[in-house]
Amino acid sequence: MGIVINQSVKNTVITYFGFGIGACNALFLYTNFLGKTHYGMVAFLLSASNIMMPLMAFGVHNTLIRFYSRCRSEAEREKFLSFMLLMPLFLIIPVTAISYFFYDQIAYFILARNPTIRPFLWLIPLIGIFMGYFEVYYAWVKVHMQSVFGNFISEVLVRVVVMAMLFAVHLDWLSKDGFIYGLCGAYLLQFLAMKIYAMYVKAPVLSFKVPHNIREIVGYSFFIILSGSVAVLLLDFDKVMIPAYENISSNALYSVAIFIATVIAVPSRAMLQIIYPITAKLMSENKLDELNDLYKKSAINLQVFGGLVMLGIFLNIKQLYLLIPPEYSGGLLVVFLIGLSKFYDMVLGNNNAIILNTQYYRSVLFFGLLLVFMMIGLNMLFIPMFGIVGSALATLISVIVYNTIKLMFIVRKMNLYPFTRNTVKSLGIISLVFVLFYFWDFDFHPIVSIAIKSTLITLVYGYLNFRFAISAEVNELVGKVISRIRR
Repeated sequence: MGIVINQSVKNTVITYFGFGIGACNALFLYTNFLGKTHYGMVAFLLSASNIMMPLMAFGVHNTLIRFYSRCRSEAEREKFLSFMLLMPLFLIIPVTAISYFFYDQIAYFILARNPTIRPFLWLIPLIGIFMGYFEVYYAWVKVHMQSVFGNFISEVLVRVVVMAMLFAVHLDWLSKDGFIYGLCGAYLLQFLAMKIYAMYVKAPVLSFKVPHNIREIVGYSFFIILSGSVAVLLLDFDKVMIPAYENISSNALYSVAIFIATVIAVPSRAMLQIIYPITAKLMSENKLDELNDLYKKSAINLQVFGGLVMLGIFLNIKQLYLLIPPEYSGGLLVVFLIGLSKFYDMVLGNNNAIILNTQYYRSVLFFGLLLVFMMIGLNMLFIPMFGIVGSALATLISVIVYNTIKLMFIVRKMNLYPFTRNTVKSLGIISLVFVLFYFWDFDFHPIVSIAIKSTLITLVYGYLNFRFAISAEVNELVGKVISRIRR
């Protein structure tokens, strides 16, 4: 776990820095400078683009990681990397053509209640292309075990550009409609920066020869398109469905709550950047004992870090909403529902990476497709009944069912299990700290109250985890810090 902990810590710092900028954008600048209608449109457009991303990338971002470790010579690797750069074009060209010629038919479902979105719908496939190729080049650097700077580009660059554009809107240098068009430029910049860094890490030697295992590569990529779409749909389809039943401004309230809850997943995003290629390597070398050890360690470490972040959010959420304009305060319950879904996803460790690198990966697709239909049905049922809370409830149920199926599949097929006794101990500590602090509020300014309460939560939670040795890696890291302080 040495390289994992090292790069995970760096990635976590970078990711939280990026989320700090994102929090300023989502909770304060969007809400005060852009307004609910345009904020709702931004949330819809980015979610729709994110749903298109696996299609535009042709699944290459996962295919590259899975098959790169199987290349035995430098010439074979160069041939494979060149083919990976060209593969997305086989879907980008027809999908773009379909979007162009059937623009009105595609737009009809959305425009029925929110016609103001019409001028911006063409941005969805374009941003999807930039997102897709960004992920391809990001995978390029991951297979060379260089995830840190790529993570900086991923988590920080777009948010900094968005912040600058929001201030430009506030200063009347940019119109609100111009801001939405500017988002496309921000994602283009992110893609170009990632491409330049990938070329620096490993410049390609272009070869237009088809790899010998082309059928396996293309078959796996089609699977990734479908399975990746399932994962993205579970995350973003709610923000696409809400405008079909509610005013587009409801997406703004939902997006604020979603952003707050998504902070819980930051440790997972940071750690899995480096764990994914390591998992692929262990699978290709059939080192199942090492993989089982990695599975358990990733699960408990993510549970420890994710539990702390979740407690910090849940126990400070009332004070946090006091800092946001009152018209955005309708998503308190959404934060809890989505937060629980993010935490459950984290405690399963690198199960996604394991499934995608086994011979059984096609079997899980069937369950994923069933879950998509289930999620769509639940949204259609719950949104008219409960509004944005209904959409969050549909997401929570879908995530629990989908992840439980994947967990049972890994246990049954591979005899790998992510949980230990420390899993139960950790859940006990999380529950205890929640009960101790939930009803304890300070009569100070919200920022001061959040700072004091967060400090106390961290000290109590950290001590209990250290005292009961929940994670050997965390205890070792804390021990090193204490030794340096003493010296």
